[in-house]
Amino acid sequence: MTQPLLSLRNLKKHFHLPAPPFTQAPILRAVDGVDLDLMKGETLGLVGESGCGKSTLARTVIRLHEPTSGSLIFDGQDVGALPERQLPKFRRRVQMIFQDPYASLNPRMSVGELIAEPLEIAGVGTPAERRAKVSKLLDRVGLPTDAAARFAHEFSGGQRQRIGIARAIALEPDLVICDEPISALDVSVQAQVVNMLEDLQNELGLTYLFITHDLSMVRHISDRIGVMYLGKIVELAPSADLYHRPSHPYTRALLSAIPVPDPSVTRKIEPMQGEIPSALDIPTGCRFRTRCPLATELCARVEPPLVDIGGGHVSACHFARELADRPNEVSATSQQERTS
Repeated sequence: MTQPLLSLRNLKKHFHLPAPPFTQAPILRAVDGVDLDLMKGETLGLVGESGCGKSTLARTVIRLHEPTSGSLIFDGQDVGALPERQLPKFRRRVQMIFQDPYASLNPRMSVGELIAEPLEIAGVGTPAERRAKVSKLLDRVGLPTDAAARFAHEFSGGQRQRIGIARAIALEPDLVICDEPISALDVSVQAQVVNMLEDLQNELGLTYLFITHDLSMVRHISDRIGVMYLGKIVELAPSADLYHRPSHPYTRALLSAIPVPDPSVTRKIEPMQGEIPSALDIPTGCRFRTRCPLATELCARVEPPLVDIGGGHVSACHFARELADRPNEVSATSQQERTS
């Protein structure tokens, strides 16, 4: 069996917040026990509402946040236990594309300096070789060579994201974590950036952890999709299977809310009640039960484990098998039916 490039087991990241006088410090459970395998060369999409822990998980994987507990195995090595002095070697193989390209690019540095910076830190090549590498990277992401002498504020949002992508692939990493790289871009630019990421993956053999709110786009780019809620994966499946037979009420609610630009398509909305609970006070039992229309007394007592419902599709719901057999409520009426 092929060994995963990245393997997470019960990974947790908790933040201890300042405590009021004479009280115990509250604990924010941002990531609360994630099990995940990412195979070399695949794209794993990660979706969920704001505040569910997606970005914290990404930053914990790359060790920008220190994990609270659990194991983080990269290419067979436990990088969760690596001392600080050994992290640069690990980070050469794992890079990140941030959500806001402008905030992640130093405005005092030229584009050429920004892209060359990881090469300099890693001690790759001579200054002349690094300049040649920068020119090649700019061409690879669809920017002109003379962009190296300009500054980030002189470019559009889509062009700035291309600069961030060029910097992320400069060291030829194995894994690139894409933390909502298209959320701040226009729709037409989103498609261009996603297509470029796919081309780079095919050309360089990259592996992606792709975090996004856009359920339509993640279906296009991902081999598998994980759905995250309040710090945990509640459903994980091959992309087509997740959309064809969602088996968690949260996933079904998210999918039912996707806009369909076709008046002939009618969809039964499966709404969620209320807002996502605070990670400071996670509900007992199933953490989705406070918003779930199917919740029972069992859901309040017992937290459902991830169960395999076949074909690599796992779901954390007491009713997963029943929901998997229930078709996703989308129906299209033919032109003949509409006119008859």
